[in-house]
Amino acid sequence: MTFGYRDYVTVADKRANAEREVARRRKTGEKLDPVVLEKRALATSFWGKAWCDNLESYKDFEYRLNRGRSYVRNGAVIDLQIVGGVITGLVSGSEVYKVKIVIGPVAPKEWQAIRRDCVGSVASMIELLQGKLSQPVMERICRHDHGLFPRPKEIVFKCDCYDWADMCKHVAAVMYGVGHRLDCDPALIFALRKVSPDDLIAALDAGPAAAVPAPTRVLATDDIAALFGLDMAAPAEPVARPKRAIAKQVPKQASVKTVKPGRTKLRPVNSKTL
Repeated sequence: MTFGYRDYVTVADKRANAEREVARRRKTGEKLDPVVLEKRALATSFWGKAWCDNLESYKDFEYRLNRGRSYVRNGAVIDLQIVGGVITGLVSGSEVYKVKIVIGPVAPKEWQAIRRDCVGSVASMIELLQGKLSQPVMERICRHDHGLFPRPKEIVFKCDCYDWADMCKHVAAVMYGVGHRLDCDPALIFALRKVSPDDLIAALDAGPAAAVPAPTRVLATDDIAALFGLDMAAPAEPVARPKRAIAKQVPKQASVKTVKPGRTKLRPVNSKTL
């Protein structure tokens, strides 16, 4: 360390340190659930992307968010646990830092408003968790103000690092890690906000369209196959046989040769027979 700053640690060293820390803690019987990104994308599902998009709307923490993205992509989040509205994590940097994030529940009036605005639009739990929703429902749920995702004032951040900021880079890394978790288990967003996804399905009974879901909300064959990992071939359509054209017998007609204006002379088609 020089001039009060910690020595620079390369990305490769950070990854190696994180892997060694995971191995060491697991040997002692500690159960860790690290965030491992298969690709550079932080999230790939509807709910994971929506969480990250909401996180990036926190303009006051823009600089910290950039550092957090780098940390989570480099495998620095060596443990992430979500229980109810509490998120805990371990982030490997120059040291291993403990992070705790408490997400406040959705206010009852706001949840009732979401239910009311989405009534009759969510046909099944499969559709909801896969994010196969109509554009108006998606926009309503993902609204930055009074939507399902938390606002900064509804979150309490805590990290034992030396950074004075409310959201340090370690907290930001864990928050991005939540987006990756939602790819695997989208129901976690409802647990975090302490609301039940069944409320949005049950709301169907309160609307005029409760009896029969709209045709656009019925899962197609491809959706069902993707959900259960099946190879479902579409039934072949019958091929219509072309109708045979019936030839019409057209009688031979005599050709007409004009001799003079106003007078004609008939001539058979086959002159050799004459």
